[in-house]
Amino acid sequence: MSTASTRNPTRVSTFASFAIHNYRLFWISALISNIGGWMARIAQDWLILTELTPGSASALGIATALQFLPIPLLTPIAGALADRFDKRKLLIVAQTGLGLVALVLYLLVASGAIQLWHAFALAFATGVCAAFEIPTRQAFVSEMVPLGLLSNAIGLNSAQFNGARLIGPAVAGLLIAAVGVAPALLINAISFLATITALIIMRAAELTPMPKARAERAIRDGFAYVRKSPTITLMLVVIFTMSTFGMNFQLTNALMATEAFGKGATEFGLLGTLMAIGTLGGSVFAARRARPRLRVLLAALCGFAFFNALGAVSPSFGWFGASLVGVGICALTVMTSCNATVQLAADPLYRGRVMAVYMAVNMGGTPIGAPIMGWIGEIWGPRAILTIGSVATFIAFVAVSLYVILHDGIRLHLQASWPPVVIEHPEEAQVTV
Repeated sequence: MSTASTRNPTRVSTFASFAIHNYRLFWISALISNIGGWMARIAQDWLILTELTPGSASALGIATALQFLPIPLLTPIAGALADRFDKRKLLIVAQTGLGLVALVLYLLVASGAIQLWHAFALAFATGVCAAFEIPTRQAFVSEMVPLGLLSNAIGLNSAQFNGARLIGPAVAGLLIAAVGVAPALLINAISFLATITALIIMRAAELTPMPKARAERAIRDGFAYVRKSPTITLMLVVIFTMSTFGMNFQLTNALMATEAFGKGATEFGLLGTLMAIGTLGGSVFAARRARPRLRVLLAALCGFAFFNALGAVSPSFGWFGASLVGVGICALTVMTSCNATVQLAADPLYRGRVMAVYMAVNMGGTPIGAPIMGWIGEIWGPRAILTIGSVATFIAFVAVSLYVILHDGIRLHLQASWPPVVIEHPEEAQVTV
């Protein structure tokens, strides 16, 4: 075995990060909260489509856009705060805010006072809280686990998120069909207590706080740092394309279930579960990779375009559901590969701000894409949305592949110590992907 491969093992134990008490506590609480979150997403979409509007795809697209709009606007501030202050305490505040917004939505629905503008306003409020929670949570992972387990921890986080996605939509579909949307919203509000409690009782002495950034010019320095990194920039291009044109599942699954196939709430929930089967499988494979690999990312990007196109031409509900398994595997692989690469590429001093930019680009594409895709769905139907997503992601696959080829065959190089990721020429590389 070469020295390089010894320093950079390609595989780790799937559950290696579970040996760390704080991470294990964090993972279990997040699973509980995300089950509630997925139930609430299905309930909110169903509420807007069937109770607050006569099946308006545009209204659903607007609600989705409002939920994501604050994220690109506020995450740079959130990232600067995450690099400046205690991430655990920031997460407690953000999680409390999310729980309170969820509780207000439940109370409005349960009392029968809910109106469409309420749903829009609360979607925006959720986005404001999420803008501070998401980049802080992403950067906090590196304080719970050592750098060598960071990719494993990100993969396990994805497994947890998609395990919740497997359970939440199915339970929500059955619950909505039986008693309506309000109970699903209540479960979500209560589930935030799990994450808040876990953060409070963590062993603070076992965390590894990152160096604190200076307050002056923190945001500007973060953007300047990102601009100087070709690795991070390349990942941002991929993730923006995916989030803007490909990751519109809240919209497409709802419309395909109701309009294309004439199904109800139970079948709508089943589509989320089928996709989660794929994303859960993809996240387990991601957890076994000690480092992200560029060729795996490109294969997944091409596969996403293929399976999305297959869904667009599916002649039946069953075929569409089957295509979502492939979509889930490929989407998850792209997302975890980009996330792990960006985190490993970032200097710990800048990691909160880098992840803020990453999440701003990741989530920021949705406010742009969701209303446009909703409008397209109303005019040409949901299959057109899937087709556009396939074409856009395939173009991204071709563009990134050509970039790698034309720049003298550059390769992605990962190390366990700083700087963890650089792009370099093959004759200089020690480990290539």
